[in-house]
Amino acid sequence: MLMNPAQFKHRIIIFEEKEAEDADGFKTKSPVDICRIWAAIKTVGGREYVSAAATQNENTYRFIIRYREGLNPRMMVNYKGRIFDIESILNDDELRKTLTIVAKERV
Repeated sequence: MLMNPAQFKHRIIIFEEKEAEDADGFKTKSPVDICRIWAAIKTVGGREYVSAAATQNENTYRFIIRYREGLNPRMMVNYKGRIFDIESILNDDELRKTLTIVAKERV
């Protein structure tokens, strides 16, 4: 999938929640940014929506980014303060040029 660079116009943050101890010794989870990256955003609709087994209350999106190593489904996406749980990360056409991140918005 070759894309025009102008389509990567949305700034997203990919982050992971890490456990840490606070000053009182309690374990807390805090977000740690992995990367800030430009993305193309597409909603999942029609047949894709049904095949993804999405329910009426879930908003499923595809974030298309330039290829990069080290991302995994335990990570999350922050787009304009909205948090998305990553369902899958796909190497488009196995060309190592772009990745498609399929994610569902937290309600």
